[in-house]
Amino acid sequence: MKTNKIIKKGLFILSGIFGLFAAILLFHIITAKPPVYDSPNLQVSRIDFRSDIDSLQARQICADLRSIKGLTSDSIIVKRNVVVYFHNNKITNSEKVFNELMAKGRYDAQRYILPANLADKEVCPMDQNSLSYKLSQKINRFFN
Repeated sequence: MKTNKIIKKGLFILSGIFGLFAAILLFHIITAKPPVYDSPNLQVSRIDFRSDIDSLQARQICADLRSIKGLTSDSIIVKRNVVVYFHNNKITNSEKVFNELMAKGRYDAQRYILPANLADKEVCPMDQNSLSYKLSQKINRFFN
């Protein structure tokens, strides 16, 4: 008889805790606002050099690029005769970056411009009509 009372009391406490948890979760889902990210619009750009870049030139090019406003300093890749970098579209564009770099040093280079037939292609590797993409979008919208 006494154990029966203890079990009932324990179940009552557990159901109360569960109900409170469910109420808090429901309140949070109803009142939470989706986060607003002030993330920059990053774009990848490329500069082609007419000759191979040695390690001394690579350091100089990286230093010159890092001094340009709007570039992410940790995303500069120098290989042979190509420099790839990321920049914030809200602050600068590839033409401005190229012109500023050329003003900082006498480099024999040209700005890479994407051919027109590639400019219109989608770059998202995920099929946006797939079930997994649609499901992940719905889950993301539900929690945000």
